Amino acid sequence: MSRVGRVERVTKETSVLVEIDLDGTGKTDIATGVGFYDHMLDQLGRHGLFDLTVRTEGDLHIDSHHTIEDTALALGAAFKQALGDKVGIYRFGNCTVPLDESLAQVTVDLSGRPYLVHTEPETMAPMIGEYDVTMTRHILESFVAQAQIALHVHVPYGRNAHHIVECQFKALARALRYACERDPRAAGILPSTKGAL
Repeated sequence: MSRVGRVERVTKETSVLVEIDLDGTGKTDIATGVGFYDHMLDQLGRHGLFDLTVRTEGDLHIDSHHTIEDTALALGAAFKQALGDKVGIYRFGNCTVPLDESLAQVTVDLSGRPYLVHTEPETMAPMIGEYDVTMTRHILESFVAQAQIALHVHVPYGRNAHHIVECQFKALARALRYACERDPRAAGILPSTKGAL
């Protein structure tokens, strides 16, 4: 059964198309107009082994906020759609990823309940190119709200802002990959004692 999600989101501020295949090979085609964000979404696809297409046109003449936010909302919705009924998946995933001096620890539960816990060093450069570093938490909030997952992201230390953000996306990709993979011992079984996710 194909696990593909496709979401189009159009507002007065942005036009977004996201397509994701959870059982892909990590092939990505990303264009949001925000270079560093494109780089992060590329990490998500490649390290999650998700085939990921993102096409966003936004009001970048104002700033990148709407473009980044609406892309994250559409990505979360597409991910939820691709997950389908969640029968036979592992459900939980975690990964710790270093990137030089930075470390990210990510744990995910594909629970059907949106919740985010996010910590990262407070003393970071405020911008990475055109990317406002405060948007990282907002990306995760937006993704979690639409994907309806519980996500804990912790960066206990790091110095370089690029590294701090990138290791979060890499660890998120791996944790999501592990959580949504099919468990050969649980074929046909929903991983919940409640009978619903």
